[in-house]
Amino acid sequence: MAAASQLKLQIEGMDCASCAMKIETAMQRLPGVSDVNVSYQAGTLTLQVDEDRTQRRVIEDKVRALGYQPVGQVPKTTSALPTKRTREPWWRGTKARLVFVTGALFAAAFVAAWALPQWDIWLFAAAALVSVVPFARRAIAGALEGSPFSIETLMSVAALGAVAIGEAEEAAVVIFLFAVGELLETVAAGRARAGIEALIDLVPRTALRMTSGSTETVSVEDLAIDDRVVVRPGDRIPSDGVVEEGSSEVNEAPVTGESVPVLKEAGAKVYAGSINANGELRVRITHVAADNTIARIIHMVEEAQESKAPTARMIDRFSRLYTPGAMAVAALIIVVPPIFFGGDWMTWIYRGLATLLIACPCALVISTPAAIASGLAAGARHGLLIKGGAALETLGKVATVAFDKTGTLTRGHPKVTDVVAVVGAEDDVLAKAAAVERNVSHPLGVAIVEAAKERALELPATFGGGIAVPGKAVTARLKSGFASVGSPRHAAEETEVPADVRDRIEALEGEGKTVVVLMAGKTVEGLIALRDEPRDDAAEGVRRLKDRGVAVVMLSGDNQRTANAIAAGLGVEARGELLPDAKLAEIGRLKEAGPIAMVGDGINDAPALAAASVGIAMGGGTDVALETADAALLRDRVEGVADLVALSQATLGNIWQNVALALGLKAVFLATTLFGVTTLWMAILADTGATVLVTANALRLLAYRPSK
Repeated sequence: MAAASQLKLQIEGMDCASCAMKIETAMQRLPGVSDVNVSYQAGTLTLQVDEDRTQRRVIEDKVRALGYQPVGQVPKTTSALPTKRTREPWWRGTKARLVFVTGALFAAAFVAAWALPQWDIWLFAAAALVSVVPFARRAIAGALEGSPFSIETLMSVAALGAVAIGEAEEAAVVIFLFAVGELLETVAAGRARAGIEALIDLVPRTALRMTSGSTETVSVEDLAIDDRVVVRPGDRIPSDGVVEEGSSEVNEAPVTGESVPVLKEAGAKVYAGSINANGELRVRITHVAADNTIARIIHMVEEAQESKAPTARMIDRFSRLYTPGAMAVAALIIVVPPIFFGGDWMTWIYRGLATLLIACPCALVISTPAAIASGLAAGARHGLLIKGGAALETLGKVATVAFDKTGTLTRGHPKVTDVVAVVGAEDDVLAKAAAVERNVSHPLGVAIVEAAKERALELPATFGGGIAVPGKAVTARLKSGFASVGSPRHAAEETEVPADVRDRIEALEGEGKTVVVLMAGKTVEGLIALRDEPRDDAAEGVRRLKDRGVAVVMLSGDNQRTANAIAAGLGVEARGELLPDAKLAEIGRLKEAGPIAMVGDGINDAPALAAASVGIAMGGGTDVALETADAALLRDRVEGVADLVALSQATLGNIWQNVALALGLKAVFLATTLFGVTTLWMAILADTGATVLVTANALRLLAYRPSK
């Protein structure tokens, strides 16, 4: 027996959650088939199949029997370049033709009945019976494959019952309106899918690859890692890469949602689909087209849409019981009043059939997946990548957000904050220190040299390279003599540090800063304080989270004093001196009070990200970040965490609005039906209307914009 392998098919015509449930039920009944997952949002069927027991042809035939069309196999890995599906306009599709046919039959019967009024019942009955055939066939196929209580079953029974009691005209109208409702679902589902597929258009189809002394136009699929390409002003960047030559502003809004163009110079990373503004860039390709950021976003969102959110699973389970329950209620409405209260049989049969139509669960079943799909798509368009409905739901319920400090709330590298001159001027102190440190790769030395460059200081000449003594100092020979930049402890070992200088060192260290001492020979000439400063938007991002009632805590491996100093400026609680196991324990403790989100860089914070209810990776453009966390932020900004929570809360609100719309309309029309107000065509219009309202409400999320 062959081992089971994965099969993933694209399915056309599957435009609602109940469609997906029918296919899923049918597949689960096949021998050798397991792990069935059907996504109507992505239009895919994924399963594990032992082809010795069930061949692919059998699977495709079952799908066709249910009224849907398998149109091809999806590649098994994300190494394939995403492509847009070729779709015919909605008015040429099968469901549009069904609308035209049922509408034409009703119109023909109406005209003929006007000319031959004595035959009106028979004319409308003929139109209804012909129109109901496609739906009845699907109802029978669904029943044979394990879904006897499908929407098509409810509609077919109601239409045939109406013909039987002499309401053939209403039966024909009901079938036509049902066909219109299905067509509207198709249009809405297509619009939601187009929101993701639009990302594919961001990547150009050709690139200017550099060859020896010239350039050649090639397909982006032919670009290999380490190829060099020329990106002219106005061009889109063909794939992820690193700038090697040139300087230009790049509009990354199509990829990250960042509205302000970003200056890119040598060494800067660029994303596929970004638009080069005003200068020519020469870029070294770091990812092939099938693995660039946009391709990974598309694959990730498609996978997310294929996974069901907890609320969607709950409603699916409810709907499996709801439909047969609704049919039982309709049967009781038909038989109880005539038998026990002397009601008219025809009247109550009519009202029972209207109840069947009202009971169609389309709007209820679509309420959650439509909102989740729109929320995922809206997030992706703004650089907020979420790996599934479960993560999207949980984000809106978090009680606490825990931030790693270094590289998350802070910039991730030290910056000069204070220059204290003991001898001479501040600029002289900084210039001398930079001269000593300019050939050293230590982060503190790099920060000192950068600070001197920012002030455009001229550095003194050095004779020979600097000599570093780890943990103590770097010494270099200047024209004025030997100078060193070292720790306060090293300075105290070398000379007597004045009391006022010692007091200043303690004050700076009390602010969480690292202090280095510039010495010329045995003389202290100045102090330089450095600190890994908070990101520009960190305080605003924290404030926005607190405004939403979310507690914020900072977790750090630094000493408690440094952690407190950073946290005080941001208004958050700090937990310092946490080794990896202690950080995990702290996540577990915080989780007891409610769902917790952990925000880190996606690399050294991987265990904590995994332990949290939701892991969020800053700097989502990295491979590791996209793979380790439940959500990633392409814009690499703290405010993105608040945007994620806001998007999730908006999605959860949308879901409950949809559920209330679906059930509220059904309750109202059930009451009017029992009192004889609702006709059959009004009942099906109410169901179709509820589905349209729910879908339109979910599509509002596509217009979501992060707060500024």
